[in-house]
Formats: sequence, C-alpha cells, structure tokens
Amino acid sequence: MFEAIYNGKVIARSDQTRVVEGNHYFPPQSLVREFFSDSETQTRCGWKGLASYYHVEVDGERNADAAWYYPSPKPAAKEITDHVAFWRGVEVRQT
Repeated sequence: MFEAIYNGKVIARSDQTRVVEGNHYFPPQSLVREFFSDSETQTRCGWKGLASYYHVEVDGERNADAAWYYPSPKPAAKEITDHVAFWRGVEVRQT
C-alpha cells in the first residue's frame, strides 16, 4: 500500500500505483477529492503527452500544481491515463 501525504494528511492511498520514471501514479479513485482543485497549468512530455495539474490544499495550506496527470496520454503511456503523481513537498511512502 502506498500513501501520498501533504501537510500531515493522507491525500491518496492505493495498492495499485503504477511507477513511471520513479514516480508513483495513483488511480483516480484513490484520491481524497476534497484536497484537490483543478489548475490551468499544462506541460508536455515528449513520450507521455500533455499533462494537466491539480492544486493540493490541506488545512488552508495550498500547494499549487503539486499533482499532475495525463488525461489523454500517448500510446506508450496509456497505462497511466488519469492516474495522478505528486511532487513539491507531497510525500509518497509505502505503508
């Protein structure tokens, strides 16, 4: 089981993460949705495609663009469609 933790709270938990380039991608249903809001930020990866982002907010502390996902990845990355990965101070740990 893996957990994503921000500001002391578990914001995602799953035993079915997918690891790509060292990042754990959590299935969308594993997110605690109350901690996430849409961001307008997008970036492009040469082999995965266009990434979208979420802001993460816990107890009034907002972490802008701290989570990303690929809603329509290129074929090579189809296994992570809509799965969410984290950075910027979000800790991912195995429990």
